[in-house]
Order: sequence, then C-alpha cells, then structure tokens
Amino acid sequence: MYQDLKLQALAIGSLPHKDVSSAINLIKKDFSEIPFIPQLINISKNEDMIIQFLEGLPAFNPEISEKFVIDIENEEFLSGLEEFLSDYEEIISDINSSALNKYAISKNFSHAFEEFEKIIQLSKPKYAKAQIVGAFTLLTTLTDNRGNYAIYDDTYKEIIIKLLILKAMWQIKQIKSANPKTIPIIFMDEPTLSQLGTSAYLSVDINEVVNIIKEISDIIKSNGGISATHCCGKFDWDLLTKTNVDIIDFDAFSYSENISVYEQSIHTFLKNGGKIGWGIVPTLDESILENLNVDILTKKYTDSVKNLTKNGIDEKLVIDNSILTPSCGAGSLSIKGAERAMDLVFGLSNELKKRF
Repeated sequence: MYQDLKLQALAIGSLPHKDVSSAINLIKKDFSEIPFIPQLINISKNEDMIIQFLEGLPAFNPEISEKFVIDIENEEFLSGLEEFLSDYEEIISDINSSALNKYAISKNFSHAFEEFEKIIQLSKPKYAKAQIVGAFTLLTTLTDNRGNYAIYDDTYKEIIIKLLILKAMWQIKQIKSANPKTIPIIFMDEPTLSQLGTSAYLSVDINEVVNIIKEISDIIKSNGGISATHCCGKFDWDLLTKTNVDIIDFDAFSYSENISVYEQSIHTFLKNGGKIGWGIVPTLDESILENLNVDILTKKYTDSVKNLTKNGIDEKLVIDNSILTPSCGAGSLSIKGAERAMDLVFGLSNELKKRF
C-alpha cells in the first residue's frame, strides 16, 4: 500500500520563517510532491505545538494561551462540555457535519493554512502532510488548576483525546476540500514519548498510551488519511508497532542503531505495510548541519539500513518502505539553517531514488 511513498521527502512541522510567503516558497521548492503545513512559531506563539490545537476546548482562553490551565469545576467549562461531547458524537459519525467548523484551526493559530490549501488546489499533489501534537505529549504538558497533569485525570484525558481527533478530522476535510484526490498524511508529533517508562512516568499505563495512539490513528485512517507518529528521542519500537499507525518517524541521525534492537517488531511492521520515516537530516544542532552534504547523508542512510538488516530483514523491504525526513522540526534553526536542512532532505530523496 502507498508504494509511491518510497524514498519520498517529508517535513516535520516547524519552520523559523517570519513571513508566510518565504515559508511557502520553500515548501514549493523542496516539497512539491508532498507539501506540508508549517508551524511558524516566529510569527505567533500560538503556533507552538502545545498551544496550536487547543482552540475549541471548553473554557479555552486564547488571551492566556501560554498559561492556560483547565479547571474542570469551572462553570464555563462544565457548560461547554455538554456541547463539546454532543458535537463530537455528531462529527465522528459524519466528517461533513457543520459542527466540525467549531473546531477549525483559525488563522491566528495557523497563519499559513490558507496558502497550504492553495498549493493543494493548484498542484493537486497525490499526498499532503499535516500534523497534530501527540496525545501523550499534550497530556503530560497541560495541567489543571491544581497543577496535576492531564494524563492523570480521566475526564481531562478523554476531552483532550477527542479534541485532537477533531483537529485531525478538520485538517483531513480541508485537504480533501482543496483536492478530493489528495491523500492526507497526519502526523502525531510525540517528543515526550521517549520518556514513557522512565521514572518520570512510572505510574502511566503503557498499554493505555498504545490504545490512545491507536484510537486516533484508526479514526485518521477511517476518514481517508494516512496516520504517522514522530518521536525525536530514543523510544520503544515494540510499543509503536502496536499502535496501528502507517508511518513511524524517528531521529535516525542520532538513534539509527536503536532501531535494530527491535528487529523482529520492525520486520512484522514492514511486512504488514508499515513505513519507516528516517529522520536522517539533523535539525537540533546547526553546527553539525553545516558540515553535511548529500553524499555524507546517503552513506548515513545506507549504513543505517545495513545495520537493521544484518540479521536477516530483507534490505529491499526496508528501502521500499522508507521515507526521508528531517530529524525533528526546524523551528529552532536560523532561516538559513532550516532552508539548508530542507534542501538536504530534498537532495537526499532524489539521490536515493536514483540509486534504488
């Protein structure tokens, strides 16, 4: 399935650009085959991954978005909750419900979305990529008015999961409205997932986290999308292969050796149609990025594949189901550094397509 994704270039979320047009021009140049919606955190703090998807949450106040906490005993929250849950049931049964408009991502929270839709309308790409913050990351960041993390409150947890599902569905609907034949790829960005199982989250049920990701993934897929997770730290591949996502994307520049530990799980995942997103172009240290070129990254990728396949996984199976990405979002880089990183992803994709 989706065999034409082989060795394609994909981007991860954020860019440092301070105007929409320059970010969009970069996307048109390097990601014309799979355009993506950039998070432009230097235009607005509302495009930070934790804040961007909170619109529509009962009692959410955009004026204090950076300091927002939920008080589940607040009258405004309680009065909005009934409407929210009713809307959710209506939308989940029909993505074309007008109620979904209440959970749109407004221009104040995504300045480039309209331009992203125009790219899709004009170029009619086979795929287009959008994202939501991962549920585990959001649930372990947001707190209630008592300072407790949302992951430990069943009511809060249910609402956040449902809100993220609505944000994914809205983006799928918008992409399909721009061009009905374009297939949405929806990433769940989960930087905190690498800490699951550590002392910080010992009381969190790992199986519950698997089920949360699976729930969101299944709804993305049932509405015509491709589901993906991205984690830029070292993590448990066994866990992610149980979530029913189509693509698992990771920081392959720093952690390519980690993947071979889970050889059997990866083999099963690939045989069942899953794909690996190799985050082979680093975006967290500009000084490292400056010394790289396509030839170096090509060797890094081929060495990483050989490391994974040394105990018997078919190399062709891995390459045929590989996608190339940056190691993480590029929002912390300079504009020059981010553009170099995106150029390298594009150049690496082209070089590997020629080879394989």
